[in-house]
Amino acid sequence: MLSPNNPTVSTETVSRFRTHGFTGGQIAMLAAAFTLLMSVPIWTHPIPPLSDYINHLSRMKVLATLSHNPMLSDFYQVNWQVIPNLTMDLIVPVLARFINIYVAGQIYMVTMFALIVSGTLALNRALIGRWSTAPLFVIPLLYNFVFLVGLMNYIYGIGVALWALAGWVALREKVWPARMALSSACVLLLFFCHLSALGIYGIGILSFELLRLWEKRAETSRDKRWPMRIAEFVSGGLPFLAAAPLLYASPTMGLVSGFYWDQHGKIDGLMYIISDYSDIAAFGIVTVLVAAMVWAVRHRVLTFHPLVYVLLTVGTIIYLILPRVMFDTYMTDQRVPIGVAFMLFACGDLELRRRLVRRGFMMVLIILIAGRLIEIDYNWTQLSDSTSQMRSSVKRIAPGSKVFVAYADRSLGDDVRDLGLVHAACIATIERSALVTTVFTVPGKQILHMKPKYEDFADTHDGTPPSIAQLIVAAEHPLPWMPKFWLNWTKFDYIYILFTEDEAPNPYPSRLKLVADGDRFQLYKIIKPGETVGGTGRYPGRYSVSAR
Repeated sequence: MLSPNNPTVSTETVSRFRTHGFTGGQIAMLAAAFTLLMSVPIWTHPIPPLSDYINHLSRMKVLATLSHNPMLSDFYQVNWQVIPNLTMDLIVPVLARFINIYVAGQIYMVTMFALIVSGTLALNRALIGRWSTAPLFVIPLLYNFVFLVGLMNYIYGIGVALWALAGWVALREKVWPARMALSSACVLLLFFCHLSALGIYGIGILSFELLRLWEKRAETSRDKRWPMRIAEFVSGGLPFLAAAPLLYASPTMGLVSGFYWDQHGKIDGLMYIISDYSDIAAFGIVTVLVAAMVWAVRHRVLTFHPLVYVLLTVGTIIYLILPRVMFDTYMTDQRVPIGVAFMLFACGDLELRRRLVRRGFMMVLIILIAGRLIEIDYNWTQLSDSTSQMRSSVKRIAPGSKVFVAYADRSLGDDVRDLGLVHAACIATIERSALVTTVFTVPGKQILHMKPKYEDFADTHDGTPPSIAQLIVAAEHPLPWMPKFWLNWTKFDYIYILFTEDEAPNPYPSRLKLVADGDRFQLYKIIKPGETVGGTGRYPGRYSVSAR
């Protein structure tokens, strides 16, 4: 039937538009536009101040160029293994064959954002039965503390997990072989993303199947079909068995003893969903979001799929019992809240029948996105000075050198504004084909390993770098407990000392010559026996780095 106001449009289409405010196509366009907008800081900062990211990117550079870079191939080797941490390793090096490594990393991160937003929309569509604008509110959460730490494979895996759960929900009442085959394929894919991402998918499946079991309870008690219902519930976990032989065959199993529980920090893990650099900004975003949700619920504009309550319960229980470290991987428990948060937003349903409500929705969403964008761009711009200075200092390093990384104080580096400096020395691997002690080459975690003759020249356990005071002791009075790469530090060519004070004095004048003095770091040339220091004064050969 045609609408009297517009004979070319059916009344069904008009009713749908008036009821829900936006069509599926319009929601897709909004999602794409806002995702691209949120990606602006990534495009404008080739080396964003994320902790692990630049370290991962240095590994991508090695993987992409190892076959034709004799300096890198002298230090590193690739050992392809079944490791649940390979997403970036499989994607970025391929891109880097055709484009700049920094651009390849940017494309990876923007794709990661797009996967999460589209996956939340897809899960919402599977749950609600139509397209809704509620999932768009995950966009301001794309920048979260877990992202700032640089856990790239895990965050990418969250997007895959959202799509996988959407497929399970959509096929739940369909032919079961298709559902089980799709879920098994998703389990395999998520395994290679990250074990924690596979866990997020598991939380979603468990929650949905518990809800379905509860909703069928009356029917089950009436027709005595409870054995069948229990069997259906248990069958939801069968696809996860596909990951068991992979994990058994993985060298990651060798890290199974590396775990411990820590109940302190559970509140911090919840704050990681929303907190970035400013507590005031986080409080403002939470206030606007909660106020809008309360108003929308009270006016019956916002409703939730029942899955939201089961997800909250299951997610909370699992979060509380998870250890802080599992398979020698830190933040195991603190990664969970952000993944569950994206699923919770997929349970929302916004009715935008009235024009005032539609305008209010757009205003709130724009305020949240603008607030987060301003916070990220402002802080990244401020922090980019240190990154630029680090990149400038790298040019002073001879290609193919060995570079040690130490801290002025091992207690530093945990502040959110220090994250960008923690692994910044890995730029030397990207731009000078250097061996850097902190490049991730941990057996069981990465496929990039040290060549045998350089195994004692790198931190293969992903620990905190030593302080310069500890290195001085290692050089003059070595102790049995000291790692071998500490004892070998005088055989390196350069040393970066991170988190230094302004104009910090040379800590070891007889063995170090200052090459570059930057914002909270110093680069020294290590003096070999028989070499002369050269230069005069307190800072012989000093070179001040600016962010030009």
